[in-house]
Amino acid sequence: MAEVEPVPVPVPEALNATDSNGTEALNATAKFVATPEGTALAYGSLVFMALLPIFFGALRSVTCSKSKELGENDYDSGFRNASDMPETITGRDAARFPIIASCTLFGLYLFFKVFSQEYINLLLSVYFFGLGVLALSHTMSPLMSRIFPDSFPNKQYQLLFTQGSGEAKEEIVNYEFDTKNLVCLLISSVVGVWYLLKKHWIANNLFGLAFALNGVELLHLNNVSTGCILLGGLFVYDVFWVFGTNVMVTVAKSFEAPIKLVFPQDLLERGLEASNFAMLGLGDIVIPGIFIALLLRFDVSLKKNSRTYFYSSFLAYIFGLGLTIFVMHTFKHAQPALLYLVPACIGFPVLVALIKGELTEMFRYEETPPEEEGAKEDSSESEKKDQ
Repeated sequence: MAEVEPVPVPVPEALNATDSNGTEALNATAKFVATPEGTALAYGSLVFMALLPIFFGALRSVTCSKSKELGENDYDSGFRNASDMPETITGRDAARFPIIASCTLFGLYLFFKVFSQEYINLLLSVYFFGLGVLALSHTMSPLMSRIFPDSFPNKQYQLLFTQGSGEAKEEIVNYEFDTKNLVCLLISSVVGVWYLLKKHWIANNLFGLAFALNGVELLHLNNVSTGCILLGGLFVYDVFWVFGTNVMVTVAKSFEAPIKLVFPQDLLERGLEASNFAMLGLGDIVIPGIFIALLLRFDVSLKKNSRTYFYSSFLAYIFGLGLTIFVMHTFKHAQPALLYLVPACIGFPVLVALIKGELTEMFRYEETPPEEEGAKEDSSESEKKDQ
């Protein structure tokens, strides 16, 4: 159903389109015609799968943000390292992102035109195997913490690599983990091997959901204005590369990596061996998802025990995705999902803020990047010393 960029991760974020008029987009040689039941099941499943990482990723982003404020690296979501802490997107980052994504997308397009698609996808499969195992392991960590009994012998480990000695010693890798993390890593590796060997759509979706949830959880917009810049820029990017050229659709068809969620429209006829898919790219999940997560953190900052902006934007996402599916199914043509998602996800919350008289407060809400917080603390300490 859709081919869109993904994130939490670098390369997936370059794809941002929505494709699938049924089965032709993925299997041009097949004459399969999806039944109404099969089409409804496929589209409904994709919508449901898209909502999962947005909802749970937004909730985990709140915990992640609180941990960042407290200066902790280790909390319920399984974090152990500073490198796993959230990445804050500023206004400058948001303005540059569509340009970087366009260059990456066009570069991939040229690669697929010049080099053998088979070898490129082999390299990408190995690359995403490693990323997928780590992402799925991180996603499973909170669940495993609840499943294992308190009596489980959970030993702590540390992987430390340093360079130099004495005062010049520098940490290269400092990774802390426990037995539960090892179990998560083992399960994730099994899924990874399954994906490498079979490229099965269920294994693809497990990795895709993990990527999307990690993206929504770990990519933090610093304020609503930045979110509007990012979504607005990608709105233009999406429309141009889908309607203006065939680059997006070509790359999405050629790119064999878990950067999209897929669901077979012939599942009822062929079971788990079905092969005619509708698809939704991860960018159509992560990009609106990080904006929805920001609004949830704004709700929390208001301390009113309500989640008005989160639920309004969440419902707006459902409406926008449903409209995308309707237009795509009606006109049998690839659609840029952000064409419908961006106006809905920005418009609904802004309208709610206007009605409640909180528009100024919403746009003044700010999340400071960790490095800026550290700079502020250092400056305040130096001021105290001077006094």
